[in-house]
Amino acid sequence: MSLADFLRDVLGLTGTHLGCEEGQCGACTVVSDGATVRACLLLAVQADGMAIETIEGASDSGRLKDLQEAFYARSALQCGFCTSGILLTADAMLRDDRPVDRRAIREGLTGHICRCTGYHAIVDAIAETAEQRATCDG
Repeated sequence: MSLADFLRDVLGLTGTHLGCEEGQCGACTVVSDGATVRACLLLAVQADGMAIETIEGASDSGRLKDLQEAFYARSALQCGFCTSGILLTADAMLRDDRPVDRRAIREGLTGHICRCTGYHAIVDAIAETAEQRATCDG
């Protein structure tokens, strides 16, 4: 059983979506021991002993609040299918010590497929959040 199936079917954590089941679309992205991974490519048994964080945990902790607000304000989500994976990836990018500009954001989103937004609003929301976090940290 894949980690994605285990999270959804056994634990009821349905924010981890299954799209392509080949690791290409990014909808199943979770955080494993601090790094984003594709849950469809990881067997549940392989995750034994790892710290796994889903969109539910990251949202409940409040860590994604600024990103979620920026996505909402910029209409960076429509159907929402890809959003959980993109939010987790964006947060990982923003917590990294490397500078985040629009090009880095686009490169960081490689492997995430959004069929609704065209990515412009998503990049805008992440760039806005990066600026806000830099202002708060500086």
